[in-house]
Amino acid sequence: MLDKHEQFARDAKADGAQVICFQELFYGPYFGITEDKKYYRYAEPADGPIVQRFAALAKELSMVMILPIYEEDITGVYYNTSVIVEADGTILGKYRKHHLPHLDRFWEKFYFRPGNLGYPVFDTSVGKIGMYICYDRHFPEGWRELGLNGAHIVFNPNATKPGLSNRLWEVEGPCAAVANGYFVLQPNRVGREDNEYGELAVDFYGTSQVIDPRGNFVGERGSGTDEEILVRDLEMDMVQEMRDDWQFYRDRRPDSYTLIAKP
Repeated sequence: MLDKHEQFARDAKADGAQVICFQELFYGPYFGITEDKKYYRYAEPADGPIVQRFAALAKELSMVMILPIYEEDITGVYYNTSVIVEADGTILGKYRKHHLPHLDRFWEKFYFRPGNLGYPVFDTSVGKIGMYICYDRHFPEGWRELGLNGAHIVFNPNATKPGLSNRLWEVEGPCAAVANGYFVLQPNRVGREDNEYGELAVDFYGTSQVIDPRGNFVGERGSGTDEEILVRDLEMDMVQEMRDDWQFYRDRRPDSYTLIAKP
């Protein structure tokens, strides 16, 4: 998997990409399908060998990288994390997934603690980047936090299977992009991992997508069956243009909101 994703990065760079984001928990299977302690061994620190390998690659290719990993913070404490690496190989920071599903074949509370680092935005050579991971996308509050923190691009890596989420996949990204005036990029796993899970295996539905601040898809959506690399040009001036046209930040009324921020 590591060699494969290194080649994905090289191929994307050859096509002109300046930043790349892999799918959720990119370097192995999506193990949330089962509850099995053996997968604790997949975890490593946010500056561990896998991130260091891809940080060196980021520097070699002069490419910003979003690396969704299984993070071990301290012994026995794990997070579903995305690490961001600058194009010079510097590890800028990380985001930890806040919202954890715990339902059939998404047993994430067995593996992860909820995120505790807020909703950071990183000023990179390609723009102001935020991250939001998979199931997070069902919660509009985090999307808004990222916008308020200055994001112009939000990467939302996923490992999502068919079901009710198919319809949500079509609408949540565009809604988040429009409501917050930024680009939303959503890579998703694709295909079947039956070599790992047998009869429990699912078919991840891919259809990775890039959405502009007006809610339109940038180019075609990705394949629903085959691995591929999507490379898209982002018209970054659109962020400010949209925010000037649609004054959602000016007109919001945080003084009138009460229950949405209460436990």
